[in-house]
Amino acid sequence: MPNTSALFTLNRRKFLVGMSGALGLAMLPPWAKAVAASQDRLKTLKTGAATFSLEPDGPEAVSGAWGYNEQIPGPLLRYRQGDRLKVVLRNGLDQDTTIHWHGIRLPNAMDGVPYVTQPPVEPGDEFEYAFDLPDAGTYWYHPHLNATEQLGRGLSGPLVIDEPEPYPADRDLLWFLDDWLLDQDARIVESFNEIRDITHEGRIGNTITVNGRLPHAIKVRPGERLRVRLINGANGRIFSLTFGDLPVHVIALDGQPVEPHEPDQGRVLLGPAMRADLIIDCTGDDGRTVAVEDSFQAGREFELMTLEFSGPAVDRDDRQTPPPALPANPVPEPVLDDAEQHEVVFGGGMRGDLDRQKMMEMRRHGLAWTVNGEPVHDNGKHEHDPLFILERDRSYRIVFRNETEFHHPIHLHGHHFRVIARNGEKLAIKPLRDTMLMDPRETVEIAFVADNPGDWMLHCHILEHQVGGMNGMFRVRG
Repeated sequence: MPNTSALFTLNRRKFLVGMSGALGLAMLPPWAKAVAASQDRLKTLKTGAATFSLEPDGPEAVSGAWGYNEQIPGPLLRYRQGDRLKVVLRNGLDQDTTIHWHGIRLPNAMDGVPYVTQPPVEPGDEFEYAFDLPDAGTYWYHPHLNATEQLGRGLSGPLVIDEPEPYPADRDLLWFLDDWLLDQDARIVESFNEIRDITHEGRIGNTITVNGRLPHAIKVRPGERLRVRLINGANGRIFSLTFGDLPVHVIALDGQPVEPHEPDQGRVLLGPAMRADLIIDCTGDDGRTVAVEDSFQAGREFELMTLEFSGPAVDRDDRQTPPPALPANPVPEPVLDDAEQHEVVFGGGMRGDLDRQKMMEMRRHGLAWTVNGEPVHDNGKHEHDPLFILERDRSYRIVFRNETEFHHPIHLHGHHFRVIARNGEKLAIKPLRDTMLMDPRETVEIAFVADNPGDWMLHCHILEHQVGGMNGMFRVRG
């Protein structure tokens, strides 16, 4: 069993800490509980200070947090496929910001990248985002400026786009996973962009939350079928979740449907920014408990959630196993036979292959990572040439080579791509993704149709790696 003994004292209360302790299951807020939740088309998101308690009705609050509309995480934006999102961002911070709509295929001008797709939104100013939502699925929103601090303080929120017809599950739950680096007075530690975080695995917090709360147990009915939407909103933490002996099937990754299948080796792996939609069948009798555990870091395993079986059983004779597939989204399919190929090589970091003198020089400028041999350091202004230029509506193969000793969740803006092969081995299931977790020293081949014109970011979504040089752009000619 995981270690469940470590406790971390914050003033007069004890909070369980995810670095070495156990955590129970989240108290889910009302908006995360059902498909029938309000189709709330919020018109305004205002950034500013946010006060929140790690425990329901807790007397003490985390200080130093920022949120949208004073909420942690930000308000759930929920629409139906084909709807039009229209949101005004009002900046109540004392620094510039934007909103990036992560995973959405949208017009370039709405992508939220400062100096590339829009000017930064200055303190006191506002910017209107408006675009159609072509794909159903689980997405999220967050800043794309000074992201290490702004996300590290809590600026992010969920975006759910429902399918035209409800999926046949008994409940639809959303678990927004995050971690926080706190001191013993529950204050956010303001050591952003530390060189050790940049050169290693990123900023790893000591406190885990689900939907902004220290986890608690939730009750499920015996036989209940849950659709659980997982979002990893952490700066650098990777989650590797197991669900005891419960039947679990993956039905979507990064918002895009996949053929329902059991998780590889029984675990759901989520790097920063990645999402997964799961079907969990609550098999068992009244009184049973099942722990959801994270085991990504050996020796630092912990219980993330606990499902408590309670009440009369749900009896569904017509239930399919495996569960039915979601309807496909209208993402264009790449044609591989004549696809042009490009290569992107990621290097650097501690224990990497860079020349020591070059690495020391990079570190003096807060850099540690390279893309095709050079770090991209632009102080947020992205004043660099694109890595490659693509023709609109053509298919392309991209080979990513991770020549480092660390994991990297690589994110492409404006597009979804097929993951074709890993280390030269073709995949049986070739998922559509917008963010792909690369293992150390791994080579991954992807393919996509460059159907969305503009300059688009390509970067590691461990935010400290991005600011440390692991980012770039690619251009799709219009």
